[in-house]
Order: sequence, then C-alpha cells, then structure tokens
Amino acid sequence: MKTRIDTAFVLVFTLLAFSTCSGFYLPGLAPVSFCEDVKGGDDCQTLIQLFVNRLDSVESVLPYEYDVFDFCKDDNERRPSENLGQVLFGERIETSPYKFSFKKDEKCKKLCTKTYVKDKTEDKNMLDFLKRGMQLNYQHHWIVDNMPVTWCYDVEDSQKYCNPGFPIGCLVTTEGRAKDACVINSDFNKKNTFYIFNHVDIKLTYHNGEGEGWRGARLVAATLEPKSINNADKPTCEGPPMEVPGEFSSDVKITYTYSVSFEENNDIKWASRWDYILVSMPHTNIQWFSIMNSLVIVLFLSGMVAMIMLRTLHKDIARYNQVDQEDAQEESGWKQVHGDVFRPPRKGMLLSVFLGQGTQIFIMTFITLFLACLGFLSPANRGALMTCSVVLWVLLGTPAGYVSARLYKTFGGEKWKTNVLLTALLCPGIVFADFFLMNLILWVEGSSAAIPFGTLVAILALWFGISVPLTFIGAYFGFKRPAIEQPVRTNQIPRQIPEQSFFTKPVPGIVMGGILPFGCIFIQLFFILNSIWSHQMYYMFGFLFLVFIILLITCSEATILLCYFHLCAEDYHWWWRSFLTSGFTAVYLFVYAVHYFFSKLQIVGAASTILYFGYTSIMVLIFFLFTGTIGFFACFWFVNKIYSVVKVD
Repeated sequence: MKTRIDTAFVLVFTLLAFSTCSGFYLPGLAPVSFCEDVKGGDDCQTLIQLFVNRLDSVESVLPYEYDVFDFCKDDNERRPSENLGQVLFGERIETSPYKFSFKKDEKCKKLCTKTYVKDKTEDKNMLDFLKRGMQLNYQHHWIVDNMPVTWCYDVEDSQKYCNPGFPIGCLVTTEGRAKDACVINSDFNKKNTFYIFNHVDIKLTYHNGEGEGWRGARLVAATLEPKSINNADKPTCEGPPMEVPGEFSSDVKITYTYSVSFEENNDIKWASRWDYILVSMPHTNIQWFSIMNSLVIVLFLSGMVAMIMLRTLHKDIARYNQVDQEDAQEESGWKQVHGDVFRPPRKGMLLSVFLGQGTQIFIMTFITLFLACLGFLSPANRGALMTCSVVLWVLLGTPAGYVSARLYKTFGGEKWKTNVLLTALLCPGIVFADFFLMNLILWVEGSSAAIPFGTLVAILALWFGISVPLTFIGAYFGFKRPAIEQPVRTNQIPRQIPEQSFFTKPVPGIVMGGILPFGCIFIQLFFILNSIWSHQMYYMFGFLFLVFIILLITCSEATILLCYFHLCAEDYHWWWRSFLTSGFTAVYLFVYAVHYFFSKLQIVGAASTILYFGYTSIMVLIFFLFTGTIGFFACFWFVNKIYSVVKVD
C-alpha cells in the first residue's frame, strides 16, 4: 500500500512540475528601455524600429521575402544577424520604413505610393504576384522590440484571438464568396475584386519604469488593425476601400499609410508580455483535462502491463529453476530457446548503424526538450530550437559511433571500416539528399525558405568537419572495447522454430506494437503539426517533455511484452523485431500526417504538396530511428536479464 501511495505522489508531483514548466519561459533578449528624450549616459532609446519578416500562408508551403511583394522599402535597408535556426526555418528579417518616436502619436502618415502602369509588363507581373498573394491569404509578420505585432479581433463566445500576423488583403470571388479576411468589412462586396490592406492603425503599449528602479519605459504589447482605404495624393485615411480589379485594364495607384498611438499599462510586466499572445491562440489552447486524462491512462495501462508481465515471469523462472529438471525440460517456452536467443541477426551491420544513429537522435532530443522546458528555447528566442538541435546532433557523433561499433562487434562483424562509414554517412546522407531536393524546389519557386548556398556549405562543413570525425573517434573506442558478454552460450546448429499463430507472426506483432506509443503522442502531434504548417506558436514544452517520457515507457513496455510472447512461442528472432516493433510508430505518424494534410490544411499547388511530404519524410525517418532504438535497447536489457537468472545445464 505504501508503494502505491508513493507512486501516486511521484506521479502527481511530476505532473504539477511539468505543468508549471510549460508556462515558464525566458524572454530571449535583454529588455530595452525607451524614453522621450535621451540624456547623457542614459541607455534609453527614442526611436522604435519596426522589422518585417517573411510572408507565409496556410494555403502554401512557400514563404516569400517582404520585398518580393513590392511594398514600401527602407532607404537604409539592413538585415539583423540571423542564427542557423532562423536560416533553416526560412526567416528573413529586414528593417522597414515604419519608424516611430516614443510617445509621439502619428495620424495617417504616408509611407510611399506604388503605381502600376497597365502597358508595362514588369508592373503587370508585380501586380499579378501581389494579387496571387491576396488570393492565397499570405500574411505579414511584423516585429517590434522582438515582439510580434499582433492583430487582435473578437471570435466566437466573445473571446479575443490575437494573430501574430495579418493578411495582405482579401479577394471576393466571382461567386460572391469571400476569404475570411474580407468578413471584417461589409464594404468588401464587389465580385472578382481584390481589397488590399494599405493602412494600419498601430497601438504600442508600454510599462512605465518610474518607481521600479529604472528610467524610461518598456514595450509590453504591440497590436494593429489593418484597413483598406483608397487614399489620394494627400491621404486623410478616410474613404472607400482600396480596390484592385481582377482585370488589369487601367493604371493602379496604391498609397501606403499608417497611424501609431501609445498607451501606458503598468499592470503588464515585461517578463510576461508574451502571455496575451500565447494564451489567446485557439489552435494552441490545449485542453488540459484531455491531455492529463490520456497521459494518466497510458501510465496506468503501462504499469498494468509491466505488473502482469513481471508476475508471469516470476512464475516462469520459479518453475524453470525447480529441482526436478526433467519436468522443466518437457515444457515449452522461452527457456527452450536459450541456445539460440543470442544468435547474431541477419544484416547486423545495418541494424547497428540504425541503432547508432538512433542513439544520437535520442540524446539530442532529450537535451533539446529539457532546455526548452527550462525556457531557454522559447518562441521569443527566435531560431534557438533548431540551432540547438543541429549543434547537439553534430557534437553527438561520438556516442553514435561507439554504440554502432560496440554492437557490430557483438554481432561478430569484421568489416569495421564499412560500419563506421555507414554510421557517419547513411542516415544523415538520406536526410541531406531529401533536404537538398526540397531546397532546389524552393530555389526554383523563388521562396525565402530556400537555404543560401553558403549555409549549405556550412552545414556540410559541420557534418564532415565535426560530426564525421567524432563518429570515427566513438567507433575507435567502441571497437577497442570487448564484445558484450551474453549470459548464455549459443548453439552451433540453429533450433527449428515451430509453427506460429497469427498473432505471434512477425508482421501482426510489429503492426500492433506501434499502436500504444502512437496513442500517447497523437494529441501533442496535432499541435506540433499546427506550429509547423499552420504557423502557430508552440510553447507547451513542459507537456511535450512529459509526453516524451511517456513515449519512452510505452515503447519499451510494448516491445518487451511482444518480445516475451514471441520467445514463449519459441521464436528467437528478436533483434530486428524489437527495433521494428516500436519503430512502426513512425508509420502511424506518417498516416496521421497524410490525414492532417487532407483534413486540416488547405494547401494548393504541386510544389507545396511535394514540399509537405518531402519534409514529412525526414520527420518520419528520424522518428523511426528514435523509437526503434528505444524498443531495441529495452528488449536487449530484458532478454539479458531473464536469461541471466535461469539455470541452464
């Protein structure tokens, strides 16, 4: 009874700890103070710079840079330094002509006027591209003081939704149907007409530092309201909406304007200024009860499986170790295959290579999620998650080489050079080849997500200059170590495997093995896919880390349970089966990704479809190696454990 109480206490404490962790994050940058005037020696700034990021759409996988759409440009355009993660994710942050003086309100300030002449091919192409962006609902993403400028509006049940982007414009089709953005204005009613949002009302909220030990103020919120206004040469920011006809039959002139206002709010602290964005997003408004319920069910189900299996094993071992050995020999079961259970598997080199790479991915994932749970990889720290993952993967070549070499030596392999080369090059080569092909498509489409050639060279340098040598070092120490000693000897002649029932055959067992692990991740998987393809911010890393631990437990126990059933049926081919049983979870992941593509996304175009499934294939391969490695080592420990405690003549 005391053990059960302790277990329940640990479970409740863990859930509370990770729930707290999920809501905590570091802001990512040091606070910046703004003042109306700057005195000598002050660290305050008077000028507020608005940065623009790439434009993306839920209907297309292809993001584009801000300048491609022919918006107003900054005369002194410059790019802030971007880390590796930002480049890999396709973020392209630039300065903009939107510059504000602190606490100085502006009303209907003109930025620029763009004129498109109908007889010029270049102007026609530029306007067509702009209209194509409105048709596919491309979204602006603006940044002020490292905060996204959000578009907040009311949704169902009187709730407010703050979107970290706002659309270029909207299209009313020939059938009279409108995009979602067109609903905000009843004047958007002409068929086959585009309405561009050429004016924004920006409101910057600040926290006054007087009385808190620092001078000036800090920005705690940045919101805007997009509007479509047909401004004249002297804009007043009033009038009918700015129409862009579907047919380019006359010259089009678009004037871009903005208004800015400042508001003081000392109730919002700088450290919690992201809360209103993260909490109000409906796609990441996780149902706490649902997740807790599913996690508890998986935990208790796994505990029951483990308890039943251990009790059965205890009886088996007691029966096999009884004094009357003749009666024991007459029984069938897992002990009867003790002379074959450690027989080296077929294609042992490939299995050892997969396990080496899986170990590298497992350690990388664990450290990355742990750091994210602590808040170091929050959304405020742009690109940090991907940068951390890539750097960790590069530096973890040594354990990959060590595990692969040690297992290959245990399997009796002698082609150590081939083993090391495959460990260092096979799986990373497949990922890089897929990534390179996807990048070619992005290059052809002119997307901002295309990785620059210099970055590709840098990635190759990290791979061949750091990861590969570290893999060789790990393999050297792995081969220097003796082979793993098995608890029982292997017979020279293989034992014949009896006829198997349907459920103990390899394929049904492997297919069933991935159901339980997938069941504990599919809820979080929905939000992860939303953050990747629907451009929603993911910040629940505490729950994700908890799901990661539950995934370890379920993969291990499901594989051990099925391995035990197969050994009881006197089928001793467990090496590959243990890897594939839990690795089959990746197949369910791929099926779910296909379902998500057709049911949740509105992606159109062959290029976007190829990109979606190309990047999904990389995710599936990495997840396959990760889960397969967990199942193998759990089963390896289990088999060594049970055969080391039985008496063998």
